[in-house]
Amino acid sequence: MVRGLPLAPCDLVVEHMQSEAGQLTISAYPTSKTATCPTCGSRSGRVHSTYQRSLMDLPAHGQAVRIRVSARRFRCVLATCGQRIFTERLAATASLPFARRTARLEGIVHHLGLALGGRPGQSFARRLLLPVSKDTLLRVVRRRVAVQIEAPRVIGVDDWAFRRGHSYGTIVVDLERRRIIDLLPDREAATVAAWLAARPSVGIIARDRGTGYIQAATTGRPEAIQVADRWHLMENASAAFLTAVQRSMPAVRKAVGSLVVDPAVLSCAERRQHSGWLRREEENTGILALAKQGVAIKEIVRRTGKSRGLVRQVVRGSRTDMFRSRMSSLDPFLKQLDADWMSGCHNGAALWRKAKAAGFAGGMRTISEWTTRQRRATATANARPHMVGSARGIARMMTSDRDALSKTGACTMAMIETTVPALVLARDLMDRFHGMIQRRMSADLEPWIVDATPSLLGSFAKGIVQDRAGVHAALTQPWSNGQTEGQNTKLKLVKRQMYGRAKLDLLRARLLGAA
Repeated sequence: MVRGLPLAPCDLVVEHMQSEAGQLTISAYPTSKTATCPTCGSRSGRVHSTYQRSLMDLPAHGQAVRIRVSARRFRCVLATCGQRIFTERLAATASLPFARRTARLEGIVHHLGLALGGRPGQSFARRLLLPVSKDTLLRVVRRRVAVQIEAPRVIGVDDWAFRRGHSYGTIVVDLERRRIIDLLPDREAATVAAWLAARPSVGIIARDRGTGYIQAATTGRPEAIQVADRWHLMENASAAFLTAVQRSMPAVRKAVGSLVVDPAVLSCAERRQHSGWLRREEENTGILALAKQGVAIKEIVRRTGKSRGLVRQVVRGSRTDMFRSRMSSLDPFLKQLDADWMSGCHNGAALWRKAKAAGFAGGMRTISEWTTRQRRATATANARPHMVGSARGIARMMTSDRDALSKTGACTMAMIETTVPALVLARDLMDRFHGMIQRRMSADLEPWIVDATPSLLGSFAKGIVQDRAGVHAALTQPWSNGQTEGQNTKLKLVKRQMYGRAKLDLLRARLLGAA
């Protein structure tokens, strides 16, 4: 008999140990002389019989461990108790009732399920000599889901995709404790409002600028402070400026003198984009002609066979972009290439070697195509550009430092700023708004709204007026939805890790249990 052996859980005395076939078998029995009846709660020392109970335990010395416990059955001493015979319960530190694993092994299995899920957890557990299946791991995670105890005061809400573009749920995060507290099955305003109404402790709600969550917060917790997310405010301002540039592209092309594009200076990809733009212009002309006659959008859709969204874009002037914006590995090196070209170096190989020394990772063909475009532009040159890039490219140039632009880009910007002052005003208003958000200057909100309302950012300013309280709270409150976005990223990681088994109850169990 070995007492107090660390291999055995508490309240068990080891009688014998035997190692065979890669498994260590420990025979043990409980130390208690009495047991408590689970029905009436009376203590009994009258042993009825014994039976063997087998428990898997943590591995030891490179071997799986199994504990065989000589458990006992007792007679209840209370004559009026309906439970005449009962089995003794082991201590909670040893095992739970009906369990086949010790409590300490159950904890390891639970954490493996939380961290890795089913199949990856099973593979890792096999290496740790823990014989558990993927279904067992997920079953333990579901059974031991964490229960929220603390009443949340400051929360953040955001949506997440079960299946992108088809079905969405809502994630709720306790911003004070920095943990997920619930996942909702959809993002409907009624669902979120019911959740908020059931939790009167919520006093501050950080959310994005979607109308669904605004309505849910107003309905479910009308007295709570709603805080618009600062990142979304800045992103919305940038998107509003991009929309203004898209609608101003005819004026921009007129300012640059590129109403007619010379195909000789275009690359093959740009020529394909230009021919597509010509086809789109024919469609746009027909749609705009119907719109000028007072034909409703629904009737235009019926006559032309185009989608409602496309017709709305044309009517609003947002489908005038000639070239699509494409990311290029040359973008960080354009300033250097332009300087080398102006200094007289027109050899593609030499330019490639200089760019490669500066960190360019692309091939020489990329530089050669750039030099070819430069020669064509020079051969047909006057001082004016012969084509205007995409609206996204124009917006990027207008918001970049002038010193970071190439010579052509700087000339283009100078022409635009001289001829299209409304676009320059929109850019300045966007910069003012970004600075106001970054420096939390709440006193500048009302003057900015007054200045922005008659400008190209008037639609965005109208949205700010409708959400004035949330925007003002974003400028005065320390809370924002950044923590919620981070927890949303964690949710997506766990969801993708589980492939097709990422059901709502399992996601909730893994995320709340891990917190």
